[in-house]
Amino acid sequence: MAYRAWFECINRCGEKYPLDEVIYECKKCGALLEVVHDETELSKHSGEKWKAIFDARYMKPDWPYGSGVWGKKEWVLPGINNENIVSMCEGGSNLFWAERLGKIIGVPDLWIKMCGNSHTGSFKDLGMTVLVSAVKQMIADGKNVSAVACASTGDTSAALAAYAAAAGIQSIVFLPKGKVSHAQLIQPLANGALVLALETDFDGCMKVVQQVCQDNNIYLANSMNSLRIEGQKTVGIEIVQQFDWQVPEWIIIPGGNLGNVSALGKGLRLMGNLGLIDRYPRICCAQAENANPLYQSYLTGFKEKIDVQAKTTLASAIQIGHPVSYDKAVDVLADENFKGVVEQASEDELANATALADTTGTFACPHTGVALAACFKLVEKGIIKPTDRVVVISTAHGLKFTEFKTDYHKGYLNGIESKYANPPISTPADPDAIKRIINERLEKKAREGHGSK
Repeated sequence: MAYRAWFECINRCGEKYPLDEVIYECKKCGALLEVVHDETELSKHSGEKWKAIFDARYMKPDWPYGSGVWGKKEWVLPGINNENIVSMCEGGSNLFWAERLGKIIGVPDLWIKMCGNSHTGSFKDLGMTVLVSAVKQMIADGKNVSAVACASTGDTSAALAAYAAAAGIQSIVFLPKGKVSHAQLIQPLANGALVLALETDFDGCMKVVQQVCQDNNIYLANSMNSLRIEGQKTVGIEIVQQFDWQVPEWIIIPGGNLGNVSALGKGLRLMGNLGLIDRYPRICCAQAENANPLYQSYLTGFKEKIDVQAKTTLASAIQIGHPVSYDKAVDVLADENFKGVVEQASEDELANATALADTTGTFACPHTGVALAACFKLVEKGIIKPTDRVVVISTAHGLKFTEFKTDYHKGYLNGIESKYANPPISTPADPDAIKRIINERLEKKAREGHGSK
């Protein structure tokens, strides 16, 4: 079948552009673009047929279809030649049944989608495989693209650098100086990126990279480039697929630049349009209280876009006050099908939510902590019901944030009451003293009733 896709203005002003054109905003009205698929052609397969196709490919060694993204190639980037696909078997991350944590908060059917269990340790791999593959195809077709560039708070730069290195393309990353974890900083350095540490925040980096990419031989890789969204939208599809095509009641996702929220809705909408699902989950976008422009807008019913000066937050990847994908995210959250909500988490709430989750077997990043804290608050308010199936999307691996975790357990985080601190205990090499410490810990655990949870 002749599957097709193209860029189209999100304002529906009628402008369309081919996917190999170096363009990020509508030439007519200046709005962002989105990738639109020929759903008439896609609908020639029934929903059941698409399920069978996707299930037959899922995590199999048939290049490139074993990837969680490229197994849905017809829905992502149908026109690309397979030899130009740059894939590291992204997607396919596990759904962790957070049974103990769910029982603690009163929602036993709680799951965490572990997107950090990916090649570079974050969900950004899902979008970057598509964008870098598209650039490789452009270069193969004779387009003059000499480098790909992004502004980043860490994870985007890591994904871009790795995929560009695999493709043999130079990457350039713009980072806010001193505001990226060591683990995140070393990734683009190791993968050969040109790393520019700017004395500004993410929003300032974003302004600079947009200006630099006006020179069309440097391709913009931020989420305002909707090719990224095509890969990221597969996370919602994959969640439903992993539940044997059953839709959960809730999906909770942390939001900064808001491309992830719009991507989640885009994938679910396509599933509904093509008959794979007959209902939709509710979506919650979770923001850090110190960087909460979408939450502020939500309080007004999205009547106006509110930008903020983002304050420092432990959830550094979503420390964004001027989200580029605001309009796309609101389009999803305001959709009656999704009944979207926005919740926020204070620094204390996100830190302790992360730590509580870790005591039940996860190793969550602080951004996942924001989503978990939002989940806890929605449960407390009675908005999430005890019988609901809830999926929290974990966006990055906790190993990228070991400084945050170490400081939490040592009590070094200013303004944070570390309720679940578990610092190392210094003790002489005395068996009797060690036995006393062990017995005290076991007795404390028994008193708290953790063994029955």
